[in-house]
Amino acid sequence: MSAVPRHTTHSVVVSASAESLYALAADVTKWPVIFEPTAHVEQLERNERGERFRIWALVNGQIKTWTSRREFDEKSLRITFRQEKSQEPVASMGGAWEFRPLPGGRTEVVLEHDFTAVDDDAESLAWITEAVDRNSPVELAALARVAEQDHAVDDLVFSFEDVVRLPGTAADVYDFVYRADAWPDRLPHVRRLVLHEEEPGVQHIGMDTLTADGSTHTTTSVRLCFEPGLIVYKQLVPPRILFGHSGSWTFEESAEGAIVTARHTVAIDPGAVREVLGTGKTVADAREFLREALGKNSRATLTHAGAYAETEGR
Repeated sequence: MSAVPRHTTHSVVVSASAESLYALAADVTKWPVIFEPTAHVEQLERNERGERFRIWALVNGQIKTWTSRREFDEKSLRITFRQEKSQEPVASMGGAWEFRPLPGGRTEVVLEHDFTAVDDDAESLAWITEAVDRNSPVELAALARVAEQDHAVDDLVFSFEDVVRLPGTAADVYDFVYRADAWPDRLPHVRRLVLHEEEPGVQHIGMDTLTADGSTHTTTSVRLCFEPGLIVYKQLVPPRILFGHSGSWTFEESAEGAIVTARHTVAIDPGAVREVLGTGKTVADAREFLREALGKNSRATLTHAGAYAETEGR
């Protein structure tokens, strides 16, 4: 006898149009910098009717991954989803996003889930319910926070990258970035770093870095390492000026050495721009500041990675 699915419903009223909220929820590429639980998304297929993607997310403090299929109904402002391949203790999970227009330009956003547990285990059901009840309100609040800003989403959420050619092999450069536990001895701006590997390739990092003004900045991140060519990360506690920050390092071999691409995606908090950058500063100034500051850190790391890789190759 098959298990009876458990159902949950969470909702929030947002001071933004249903169409803008629908568009935001429909774009999974922005999720790592908007939704706190989402660490990384790999889009597998997409067209105007739907998509498939693989997602890595924090669920009750652990990284879980699954593959989902979604169907878009823009006319009805509804997105349905179903996990194709779940991770234990989840046996199955699906649901829907609904965006219901209200008077005054407001919208009720409804997020529904249905799920079953492996072997219909009671403890597993409680664990899943706890995760859904924790993550759903957080995601709804994050969606509202971005949609209610007096700025276009694409002004606040943007990506940039630096492509650097380095001596040595891509494998050695990958090893330098992967071995973040050694960064305090290898990178002058890293004062302290604590690394815990939840399972091979899933790293939780706490790091103190020295900023340009001589102060110390503390960050916590989760990283997913896909040897030999990709490391992705998400800051769990972003700086005051950001709603979210995620990024990636990609590593390629070439005849001349390694080609490394350092990519950042950020979501700016407009309400913090003047507080952080000073009176009169704008979102445009914040974009320029972040491009320079984050890019500079990545390039500095890669300069040291290149020196390490060149030495390893001798």
